[in-house]
Amino acid sequence: MANLNKAILGTKIGMTQIFNEQGVAIPVTVVEAGPCVVLQKKDVENDGYDAIQVGYLSCKENKVNRPLKGHFKKANVKPLRFIKEFRFEKSGQYEVGQEIKAEIFQAGDVVDVVGTSKGKGFAGAVKRHNFARGSMGHGSKYHRRPGSLGAKGPARVFKGRKLPGRMGGERVTIQSLTVAKVYPERNLILIKGAIPGPKRGLVIIKNSVKA
Repeated sequence: MANLNKAILGTKIGMTQIFNEQGVAIPVTVVEAGPCVVLQKKDVENDGYDAIQVGYLSCKENKVNRPLKGHFKKANVKPLRFIKEFRFEKSGQYEVGQEIKAEIFQAGDVVDVVGTSKGKGFAGAVKRHNFARGSMGHGSKYHRRPGSLGAKGPARVFKGRKLPGRMGGERVTIQSLTVAKVYPERNLILIKGAIPGPKRGLVIIKNSVKA
């Protein structure tokens, strides 16, 4: 796995625009990133790989089950809503209880952003898979259907066939996005362009694997 030195959890706030020194408008997505708390460290000797486990967003204690309560107590932190694991080649640079804040990123950094796309409900093949529609003439009677299933011999639908169904609500990664600006005192990261997910949705920001 690629060396991911920096990663943080955040909440998507929405989109706006900023202006650079030349006065050009840049569309950006605002993310409230962190602070995240390191809950656990993993290493090759005990776990077979190097990683850190982080928590984000505080929650009520009655929303957490007993095993997680013990996990948080061991790390000496209050209950947190989200727990994620990041694989680092060198996890020794982090300590349990340490906070990870937006200041780990700077303007100009290239990052990958992971989020859950907006759920759009049941959709047809034209909207879901960008199928071309049929003739719109009155005699056609075949305007937005998926077409032949291509299974004349076996008389069954082949697995993986693109058909109508539930659209969205999937894990999506957008690679090689640029950090436009960082406001460390407000835990805000402005990322150039759009990122997946609805407002208030959970996102992961990490070093780009292609940078």
